[in-house]
Amino acid sequence: MNRAEPSWTDPAWLPPEALRPLGTRRTLIRGTGPLAATVRGEVAEACARFGGEIVRGDGTGAAYDLLLETGAGGLGEEDFTCARRGGTTTVTASGGRGLLYGLFHVVRLGEEAFAGPRPDEVHRPATAVRMLDHWDNVAVHPVMGQVERGYAGGSLFWREGRARGEPGRVRAYARLLAACGINAVCVNNVNVHETEAHLLTDRIGDVAAIAGALRPYGIRTHLSVTFAAPVVLGGLSTADPLEAAVREWWARAVRGVYDAIPDFGGFVVKADSEGRPGPFTYGRGHADGANMLAAALAPHGGTVHWRAFVYDHRQDWRDRTTDRARAAHDHFAPLDGEFADNVVLQVKHGPMDFQVREPVSPVLGALPRTRLAVEVQATQEYTGQQRHVCWLGPMWSEVLGFRPEGGAGPAVGELAGHLVAVSNAGDDPFWTGHPLAQANLYTFGRLAWRPDADPYRVLDEWIGLTFPSAPERLVAGLHAVLDGSWRTYEKYTAPLGVGFMVQPGHHYGPSVDGYEYSPWGTYHFADRDGIGVDRSAATGTGYAAQYAEPWAGVYESAATCPDELLLFFHHVPYGHVLRSGKTVVQHVYDTHFEGVEEAEEARRVWAGLADLVEPARHTRVAELFEEQLRSAREWRDQINSYFLRKSGVPDAHGRRIY
Repeated sequence: MNRAEPSWTDPAWLPPEALRPLGTRRTLIRGTGPLAATVRGEVAEACARFGGEIVRGDGTGAAYDLLLETGAGGLGEEDFTCARRGGTTTVTASGGRGLLYGLFHVVRLGEEAFAGPRPDEVHRPATAVRMLDHWDNVAVHPVMGQVERGYAGGSLFWREGRARGEPGRVRAYARLLAACGINAVCVNNVNVHETEAHLLTDRIGDVAAIAGALRPYGIRTHLSVTFAAPVVLGGLSTADPLEAAVREWWARAVRGVYDAIPDFGGFVVKADSEGRPGPFTYGRGHADGANMLAAALAPHGGTVHWRAFVYDHRQDWRDRTTDRARAAHDHFAPLDGEFADNVVLQVKHGPMDFQVREPVSPVLGALPRTRLAVEVQATQEYTGQQRHVCWLGPMWSEVLGFRPEGGAGPAVGELAGHLVAVSNAGDDPFWTGHPLAQANLYTFGRLAWRPDADPYRVLDEWIGLTFPSAPERLVAGLHAVLDGSWRTYEKYTAPLGVGFMVQPGHHYGPSVDGYEYSPWGTYHFADRDGIGVDRSAATGTGYAAQYAEPWAGVYESAATCPDELLLFFHHVPYGHVLRSGKTVVQHVYDTHFEGVEEAEEARRVWAGLADLVEPARHTRVAELFEEQLRSAREWRDQINSYFLRKSGVPDAHGRRIY
């Protein structure tokens, strides 16, 4: 039985007004198939609202402003062309997927799509798979709840052990994702618990229902599975990937999945990581495990996304030779070339865990013969948990633009065939809890389509769609609040790349030594003389040497290491002088005062936009700014007091530090 669906959901970046330029025109659509039908439905609804018309028949002898047609040759499945001449805007694609993306391109352009001549432009995604991983639990987890690291309410798909049965809400979500270029969704948590394991077999019908709601907008469904499924579900005594019975079990299970979901995308797997089962149990390696699953999926065209987030989470904090940052490279770089063609190694963008500032993972430049996905975190686990404004576009753009081999080599965005984000959406009416966190979801989709895009132009797109016909004061105010918000957050939290310093478990708010003596490998090593982790090859853990030149040399020395990563790579005295001319400890004091001041200014700017923003949205953001400021002040006071007491060095400006 279907539950009643929410009576109100925020339209996010597709409010009806954003489709007015389309809906006031005459449009001819030439194309068949399910996705072309979705395009026709979008245009019909816009025309019904704003007085336009879909031209009937083949358009012979009729005047029309927009032509949307399939059947073009020489284009990929998702490609489209856009041109305007003789008063007609034309979007062409080979099939329905490209036509759908072309339609939303016209929506993004707005009136500009119908103004003046427009030369032929070919648009094609730079990455084949642009996926959201939902860390959603079917059954409520006693610690992590319905959504692990979820800050926007409950799951869109599951509630209290069962499917929600709200296809309209899921379809609306798929529509938003397609409009920014996302084409895949993994519907359950990478930490696959007992209930979730059954989605692979006896509960595959629940997954098929979700896939049916996502499919009209070109979203392929993926599933997280437990490596131990043959034991947990199949009654086998082993999950050894080289055992014939295990391989046969997986082949049967996969056939069942494709019987239910013919366009199924594949599996996401977290194995031998943070207690998850994997091939290590049987003396096998990651390539053995991934390739076994790949063999089961290959006949159906499926893909294995095998996560590289593998490290020792029972580390001895006394042992300075162990380094969590090294782990992914140590595990996977030696396996380059050993993975099957339909295995994609899914690599977190940094070597640790989605910190506000990390170096780009060296794994992303170390496996030239392996297909790679870059994984980022749209859900703001370590960046304010969608209670703080923290637009992550500039961070992601820096990662995607990083060149592991230096200036002449390819950028990360060129090396990765797939981009993945941990979703920040839930059943909150605003989708992302914090209304301004919608910008992160939209920005991820657009950067996944084109990793070299200017994130600030992407933000302009989001503003233009979410707030159609916004006056300049609103546009300027949104930029003032969002543009520098990542760096503001960095200023009042952990300094100079050292990371963490958060409350254990839930990871919200400051606790400088919260993880310092823990088994998780997340240390800062502050003492009376200095702070930071020596990851040099000469005297430290050797992590810096995992990079190719020139980066290995740059990171090896404190003299050449970028200041923003200094404490990640080096243990330095509090009096170490940065390129700014400030000492490390003075930088800590100054940035934490500055960060709070910038948050206060953002709150002031937002308050001044009350007459230009819909009241419910403005009120929600205003309330969250109060929490952001409270938390920012707590961060400032705890961090500054800690370093004053540790170093004994007073603030040069005599400000109050407790």
